Amino acid sequence: MSKLRPTSTPDYSGQGLKTLKQRVNQLLAEKTVAKSNGKRAKTTTTLQDLLAGQEEAKRNVEAWFLGPRSENLNFFMELVQEAINNHAYWRRDFHPEDPSPIPPTVELNPGYLEAMDIIRIEFCRLVSDLKKSAPFFSMRYQGHMTWDQTIPGMAGYIAAMLYNQNNVALEASPITTVLEAKVADELCRMLGYRNPDPEPWGHLTCGGSTANIEALWGARNLKFYPLSFRKALTELDPNLAANFEVKLPSGNSVKLAELETWAMLNLPVDEVIALASRVIDDENNNIDAGALNDAISQYSMQNMGFMDFAREFLDGIGSPVIFVPGSKHYSLPKGAAILGVGADNMLSIPLDIHGRMNVDDLKEEIDECLENKRPIIAVVGVLGSTEEGAVDPLADILDLRDQTYHSQNIEFAVHADAAWGGYFAAMLWETLEDIQPKTSGPAPVLPMSSYVTRQYESLGRADTITVDPHKTGYLAYPAGALCYRNMAMRSLIAFEAPYINSDASDIDPKLLLGTYGIEGSKPGAAAAGVYLSHAAIPPTRHGYGKILGRTMYNCEFFHLKLLEASDREPDLDIIPAPHLNLEGALGGCQTEAEAMSLLRQKLFGKTHQELLDNLDGEGLDLLRETGSDLNIITYAFNYNVNGQRNQNLAEVNAFNKLIYDRVGIKPDRDIDTYQVIVSTTDFHKEVYGEVFFNDYKQRLLGLDSASDNSDETSISVLRTVIMDPWITEDLDGRPFVDVVVEELCKVAREVLAQVKANPGLLRQ
Repeated sequence: MSKLRPTSTPDYSGQGLKTLKQRVNQLLAEKTVAKSNGKRAKTTTTLQDLLAGQEEAKRNVEAWFLGPRSENLNFFMELVQEAINNHAYWRRDFHPEDPSPIPPTVELNPGYLEAMDIIRIEFCRLVSDLKKSAPFFSMRYQGHMTWDQTIPGMAGYIAAMLYNQNNVALEASPITTVLEAKVADELCRMLGYRNPDPEPWGHLTCGGSTANIEALWGARNLKFYPLSFRKALTELDPNLAANFEVKLPSGNSVKLAELETWAMLNLPVDEVIALASRVIDDENNNIDAGALNDAISQYSMQNMGFMDFAREFLDGIGSPVIFVPGSKHYSLPKGAAILGVGADNMLSIPLDIHGRMNVDDLKEEIDECLENKRPIIAVVGVLGSTEEGAVDPLADILDLRDQTYHSQNIEFAVHADAAWGGYFAAMLWETLEDIQPKTSGPAPVLPMSSYVTRQYESLGRADTITVDPHKTGYLAYPAGALCYRNMAMRSLIAFEAPYINSDASDIDPKLLLGTYGIEGSKPGAAAAGVYLSHAAIPPTRHGYGKILGRTMYNCEFFHLKLLEASDREPDLDIIPAPHLNLEGALGGCQTEAEAMSLLRQKLFGKTHQELLDNLDGEGLDLLRETGSDLNIITYAFNYNVNGQRNQNLAEVNAFNKLIYDRVGIKPDRDIDTYQVIVSTTDFHKEVYGEVFFNDYKQRLLGLDSASDNSDETSISVLRTVIMDPWITEDLDGRPFVDVVVEELCKVAREVLAQVKANPGLLRQ
């Protein structure tokens, strides 16, 4: 059977692309000029001025969304109607001399009229059924990781959808491909990929799951590529192969031919990516690029498969591993299974008490792998876990690799799964043209905590980053994205050699989207939606940073209101999963009890406006340290039995499930009957680790130790995802967040009354 060769399909080559070159490059240049001409001036307002209302007086956030009551309906309809009209005129103006296949006379045909009636009837039925959907737009909806979409995002999607462009091939999407390249570049810059060497690159995917799998695919191929390269080079030019030098992670130079297999599997990321280009670009080497490509392909894991590759190259080497936190998204083990690594070789690192990857445990696991010669493909840090909104210590993970293990000549890729939290990076940047993040001066409503800020400042050091515009970008599905720190890494997942970055048409290599990634067809409408949303709402402090700064403030305020309600309710306790961060403004407190006392004194009973009007900023500094890392918060209710908190975890779990039955969406329940909507999840000891699990169990049950009188190995909690930028503003004399918390407590009181009347409910 012949080997699969890295040939280009007709979609990516030929005269069609050549004729588009000038037009595409002109469009890119025009958009770059337009963006730079619109560069925003740096603000000189102080934090107190901003929070007192000077910046917030610019009510642009209200113009970015349709609104909970469709307040901006007329404006949105104007944009959609304009999109439809322009599309219709475009059709009419393209060779108007052509005859029409649908003449006016056909409109009286019975078949035509019948078809129209069917369409109308089915359309009306569809829009009626759609009203049963989850009301993401409502301030009462604080459930899953989705909310209202931006007006420009929806308008851009609808407009481009009419043209049915497929961004897998430039010939099929000469405009939306350019837009995808543009938004991918903006995402790279937002996430911290701002150095021109190596040049970063990104592309849109259908979602974060696909992006995560692609990142692992690239990391896997990168780990084993040096073995393929050395074998190919030895066959083509033994003398060159014998004298070809590479740098180790420690910085020492050695001859590639002298390295043992283990050392070959631990060459630096950028060193591996540059191997082939070094050979081709050196004029002293008489190596044909095509010949090297064919030789490498013959020995690549892409073509050989894991078993044949292992028999050829990996004698004495253990099974490769990927490290992830216990809070990992399910797409990661799915990716390990798809790639042949095996889900069992994806090792979960337990979480600390904050729900973040425990770096000490990670180091122990890495050291054990080194003893057993198990190659480490990648370490994945999550920035915004889907259950808790936690941010892993990415900076420490990178330091561990770059400082501790590089000195031991050990290398692995680092992937940041920021599918949820990626857009929070916008809070660090004044403009997309800045080189360094802005860590001082006016903040977008509420700054990230000092811990979280440090992790986001380190994002640019990760090798790959997943980010989902259809999550905290407030955009339509499907719109995920994967960004590469080094653009050349993308070629490791294509059927071509890493030195080939463009095809014969000489189109800008950033526009070659279909060659790379998992997907085939993908909608140009998604790229247009992201592009127009970014054009109106820049991924900086003044755009998305402003929205997400509000949601962070709202989440911390919601957390504060839960603590207040827990103090106020005589028979209920509400225990949030996040610890109070005893650092920053709470740094003077030795215990959480002291921190709670300080919060009661400084924050309890304060309104949103009272906090903003406090010009010394003390209340806001305290607020930023009280809750979740981002804008997702988990919590559970407990209740008192004879004046003491219930210490039976099985009963407490059942109690919270009964609450969720009333506030979680059910397909057979009328959507209008919900007063408040949240979601739920479970903390599993086996997944999260004993440290996190036992710590939260102690706090939830009020135990002196982690023991209780049940054998439960999971904790059921409620989850609130706050993407709403308005719930803390004073509406009708009070913030709407009070309504949300009151409704939750009302449901909990009603369930408690039922349980007291019928204790058997907790055992059903």
